Amino acid sequence: MTQAPLLRQITDYANRADPYPLYAELRKTPVLQEEDGGPFVISTYWDIQSLLHDPRISSDASNLTVQGDELTEQEEETALPPSFLRLDPPEHDRLRRMTNRPFGPPHSPRRVHDMRGELDGIVSGLIAGFGDTDRIDVVDQFSYPFPVTVICRLLGVPREDEARFHSWADTIAAGLDPVPGDDPTERNRVTHEARMQLGMYLAGLVEERRKTPGDDMLSELVTSHGPDGPMTTMEVLSTAALLLIAGHETTVNLITNGMLTLLRHPEVLQRLRDDPRLAVNIVEELLRYEPPVQLVPQRTCIADIEVRGVTIPKGSSIWLVLAAGNRDQERFEDPERFDPDRQDIQHLGFGSGIHSCFGAPLARLEAQLALTELARRLDNPRLVEDPPPYRQNAVLRGPRHLNITFDGLRPK
Repeated sequence: MTQAPLLRQITDYANRADPYPLYAELRKTPVLQEEDGGPFVISTYWDIQSLLHDPRISSDASNLTVQGDELTEQEEETALPPSFLRLDPPEHDRLRRMTNRPFGPPHSPRRVHDMRGELDGIVSGLIAGFGDTDRIDVVDQFSYPFPVTVICRLLGVPREDEARFHSWADTIAAGLDPVPGDDPTERNRVTHEARMQLGMYLAGLVEERRKTPGDDMLSELVTSHGPDGPMTTMEVLSTAALLLIAGHETTVNLITNGMLTLLRHPEVLQRLRDDPRLAVNIVEELLRYEPPVQLVPQRTCIADIEVRGVTIPKGSSIWLVLAAGNRDQERFEDPERFDPDRQDIQHLGFGSGIHSCFGAPLARLEAQLALTELARRLDNPRLVEDPPPYRQNAVLRGPRHLNITFDGLRPK
């Protein structure tokens, strides 16, 4: 198999509904590259895990010296400095440590846990918004607005500004997931304008928080003076943008993929309705079985690396196909089966190594609460179409719409 058809198949919308047969083919040749250059594609669990922990693999695009590829080159233009997701140590470590102080252990161990009540309220409000209809689009009416509202509350965006924030987030997200036939110039212009407006809004919010700090994460980022010193204003803005885009889009897909999978496995849906404690196992198995992040294309070798006898030259681009590794039969027993009782779920759904998903604790909690409440409140939910239409994005995979019908809403 050569890279040209391989890349077309990975990025081809026709395979978006079920890419897993393709991933099974990829694993037959764990290190793939076409003869005239391009990225190396890695698809087996242990090789992906090893490379995610290898210091010779860089996240800094400036290290790419060999011919690039279409996914790596889709970086959005922005006046902000790169987020720590696009940096290597020591800068990555410094910014991640500073961001983690107000977000998680050891300095803020209860940040996510203490949001549970607020998250419950947001979920209940969205379900109440379904009204007396018997049909909804889970994406537009639930899994899309839920995470962006959570991000607003986390950052401390005033309630009266949430609608504007949602609008900018919607436009930016649409730019990541272009619709075929759209004018790319106009799409880029609209996306760039939304980024500029969001950036100016956040800059104003940062200055307000410097003068009058609150108990939100943005206030703590601009006022914290830990051992690494304070963040610059531009670093705060870059971090806030990362939380918005990376945290929002992945959680939308996790919840939507989860609901789709449960509707395809009604016996598991019923078990969750009867026992909400099953949500923890269900979400972990979903992160293995239907991960929102399918592949990581932004990695570069900063030294020659040998993988299974193949030398990957310094400066080469590497694609790590996480979703293929998650169904590797050398790692998981019966990997094509969705099994919430699976005891061994050391998945790659949140990556691994120094770039493992920063927002994983929050995403897990959001998905657990969302799926539990949908299972409990929706009476006899059914898919309107299967498969549903999918997003164009090959990296962040999930349905663009998930239309379902149901017999009514159970009381809260």
